[in-house]
Amino acid sequence: MYTNKTTKRVNVGSVPVGNGARVSIQSMLAVPAHDVEGNIKAAKKLQSAGCEILRVSVPDSEAIKTLEKIKENVDIPIVADIHFDWRLAVMSAEAGADKIRINPGNIGDESGVANVVKTCKLKNIPIRIGVNSGSLEKGILARFGGVTSEALVESGLYHIALLEKYDFDDIVLSLKSSDVKTMYDAYVLAAQRIKYPLHLGVTEAGTESTGVIKSAAGIGGLLLRGIGDTIRISLTDDPVKEVAAAKKLLSALGIRREGIRFVSCPTCGRTEIDLIGIANKAEEKLSGINKDITVAIMGCVVNGPGEATAADIGIAGGKKSGVLFKKGKIVESGIPEDKLLYRLISEIEKM
Repeated sequence: MYTNKTTKRVNVGSVPVGNGARVSIQSMLAVPAHDVEGNIKAAKKLQSAGCEILRVSVPDSEAIKTLEKIKENVDIPIVADIHFDWRLAVMSAEAGADKIRINPGNIGDESGVANVVKTCKLKNIPIRIGVNSGSLEKGILARFGGVTSEALVESGLYHIALLEKYDFDDIVLSLKSSDVKTMYDAYVLAAQRIKYPLHLGVTEAGTESTGVIKSAAGIGGLLLRGIGDTIRISLTDDPVKEVAAAKKLLSALGIRREGIRFVSCPTCGRTEIDLIGIANKAEEKLSGINKDITVAIMGCVVNGPGEATAADIGIAGGKKSGVLFKKGKIVESGIPEDKLLYRLISEIEKM
């Protein structure tokens, strides 16, 4: 079985992908392609949020200028997203793109693919083959009776073979579907048959509330099996939320130990403080603190410290008051409810 330690290593600019490299976080700019300043502003915001690889739409030759300006203003690798016209892929590579994302099935005839490969080899730029449920070839759809996980994998293997025909193997593969099970099964099948790193994602996942759940189910399940090298959580929302969700997912899976991890109980009849309000404020105020610790926000002192013994530090409520505990042991009690969060943050800042 595939794990991300057995794949080929591909370098996307300064970011290694595959063969044991840490799982990287991607997102995509959502600003109109010709709005140079808007794209630069959004790219800087995404970089600050923790995006590590950034995809940019290149629908026409005018958008090449936008790509160049973004490259000048951020330090993270830029991926040119190309459809239909292989010449735009060549132009993007020549303009400094760190990776080209294409679907060879809609990029033109084979000679066009050959030209893209030639340029990417010359520039030492990897290619992501982006297969999704809306781009499958008619012959493959007929063979498999529609969009199936097997059909997605077959399309991916066909396009890999096409790039390999021209002696190109700096390849990343994605097999996306809006159906979580189809996407999941496709990546599991692909993991058994290929040597290239996999870009995980549920395409058209939906709004934040729906998309995060679908992405966590599909991407998270695969990562727990050791499948996947780079991820994007696609949301119909601000791309910064994609990055935030990806960071939380990797932290929850234990793949990354960056930033504070939160434990909080679901409340019950014993809760006598505004636990929901305190927990939300704590997560908000501590979101910018990059400490490798687990923080617990618990509703009562009966079970709170005991249930959260794995937490480095936490608070638990009482009757309009609470306690501060570390590693399950109470270190301060009788803290007024309105001071609980202050005391927690103060202690965390000392750690």
